[in-house]
Amino acid sequence: MHRGGHLESPTLAYETWGTLNEKRDNAILIFSGLSPSAHAASSEEDVSAGWWEDMIGPGFPLDSEQFFIICVNSLGSCFGSTGAASINPETGETYRLHFPVLTLEDVAEAAYGVVSYLGIEALHTVIGCSMGGMSGLAYCVRHPEAVNNFISISSAARALPFSIAVRSLQREMIRSDPKWKLGEYDTDDPPLIGQRLARKLGMITYRSAEEWDQRFGRERTTEERTPGDPFSIEFSVESYLEHHANRFTGAFDPNCYLYLSRASDLFDLAEHGGSIASGLKRLQLNRAMVVGVRTDILFPVHQQRELAEGLTEVCPDTRFVELDCIRGHDSFLVEMDAFRPVICEFFESCP
Repeated sequence: MHRGGHLESPTLAYETWGTLNEKRDNAILIFSGLSPSAHAASSEEDVSAGWWEDMIGPGFPLDSEQFFIICVNSLGSCFGSTGAASINPETGETYRLHFPVLTLEDVAEAAYGVVSYLGIEALHTVIGCSMGGMSGLAYCVRHPEAVNNFISISSAARALPFSIAVRSLQREMIRSDPKWKLGEYDTDDPPLIGQRLARKLGMITYRSAEEWDQRFGRERTTEERTPGDPFSIEFSVESYLEHHANRFTGAFDPNCYLYLSRASDLFDLAEHGGSIASGLKRLQLNRAMVVGVRTDILFPVHQQRELAEGLTEVCPDTRFVELDCIRGHDSFLVEMDAFRPVICEFFESCP
């Protein structure tokens, strides 16, 4: 592991779409954000909709009739890849907080293992969204000869203090729940209150105040108030946060969340050479694109611009795109009409 320790024979879950061609030069690797699985789109094996359903498949920007598309569940996650909720084969017990310090360099290296296993020497393109953009940068820095093109979406070369502060508070919410028990919680009775609060805070930063105004205003909820509680939910925006919090809790392991959250804070491209500029000099990209959203407060658009300017110094064929979406950081998941043309144009203009 990048910061010490090791994992014995870790498992990596991944899904693919399309067919690898004879030259093995049409592969695209996708790094997701913190919470999604490897199920980015539906397939014959799993017909349920994926987290990037309207981006992958025949006729979509990531055209499975042209490319071989791979999405790996991040190392440290709880959707098939080894993480804090997995069994340590050396002890027979769940890792829990005995899991080594996780970094996005480890996430990148694990994905490189999957790509190598598939017999691919060089990827056509690496795409990373949110936390995945930083994982993608780590991949490009550690294996520069194995990547031709790179797309960063709503990400950065390192997290800002604001983002670190938010995630720190989210982790504290989970760890402050009495049921967390220093990571030794009962999996049938996890720290749901802490998870719910962390998710609500996350949703506030994933969207924008502009969207809240347009979507909810001061509209009251139609739900029944809780008897005897003068502070129960009254506004529609509160109901929205409650819905998302309840949908998330129980679906994601708390310890895995803590590890991936901290990994997002720890990543700093400057560690690969002494400065961000030095880290970028290690890249050997043919083309790159950085996409940001005007209303993103978690990875603000000025960070996207700075990353694009830095990439241009080492990869002259770098494009920066600022999208005027109102759904903040989550725009890449929900405003497909804005993102599809941009991604499609990138691949159509590839040699």
